[in-house]
Amino acid sequence: MEKTKKNMTILEIFGWILTLFVIFPVYIMVINSFKDRKEIFTNELSLPKALNFTYYIQAIQKMDFLTALGNSLFITVTSVVFIIVLSSMAAWVLERNKTTISNIIFYTFVATMLIPFQSVMIPLVQYLSKWQIPGTNFSLIDTRYGLIFMNIGFGIGMSTFLFHGFIKNVPLEMEEAATIDGCNKFQLFWRIVFPNLKPIIVTVAILNVISFWNDYLLPSLVLRSPNLRTIPLSTFFFFGEFTIEWNLALAGLVLTIIPVIIFYLFSQKYIIKGVMAGAIK
Repeated sequence: MEKTKKNMTILEIFGWILTLFVIFPVYIMVINSFKDRKEIFTNELSLPKALNFTYYIQAIQKMDFLTALGNSLFITVTSVVFIIVLSSMAAWVLERNKTTISNIIFYTFVATMLIPFQSVMIPLVQYLSKWQIPGTNFSLIDTRYGLIFMNIGFGIGMSTFLFHGFIKNVPLEMEEAATIDGCNKFQLFWRIVFPNLKPIIVTVAILNVISFWNDYLLPSLVLRSPNLRTIPLSTFFFFGEFTIEWNLALAGLVLTIIPVIIFYLFSQKYIIKGVMAGAIK
């Protein structure tokens, strides 16, 4: 018993140390976002002399924050909705139809999780830049829907894997009873299966929201027009070749993470439950 308590104490201490490692960079970012450049370089660890929101106002103006926020919200929300709908339906079909072909398709989805984006980004952009319809303005480059299309492609593999594992725990008897009562496949999925996927839906949403919201590399390759920039792209312009506006950059970074933190706080209770049920079982 004493040994167990000792082990728990060591784990708690280790947990607090890890927590400090995570919180410390956020602390530095927040307190320095209220300081001028002189104060930042004088003592970056001290609390600000005053809560000066001037730098936040300047950051919002220089970033064109509302436009960037709208672009990020539209791209992220649309991408996540499509991923949840498509991957949940695919996972349900693959789980309920135990055939060789369904296994091959499922493991193909899993295999896509192992391919680093950096290894395919240049060929991908070059290939998709050729997707045009003569006589129209259709293009997957420098458009929001082009980036959404690519986000879906990169996010659907992991999402299908998580949904597939979770659907195994949805009682098959519920679907059989609904089929006897006259439900077709469409009604069966949306009325019986999908409502039971709430924990994993929230988990998939959070993982993809964080990924897409913070993504810089793919949007930088796809979005070229200033009015299409997402928040990470707008924040990058505080980092010049010869000078960095640290106070404005830090204020911009704080503004960037606030929406994700709010979403995470409202949804966090489902994360562990969804991941455990979807990935381990």
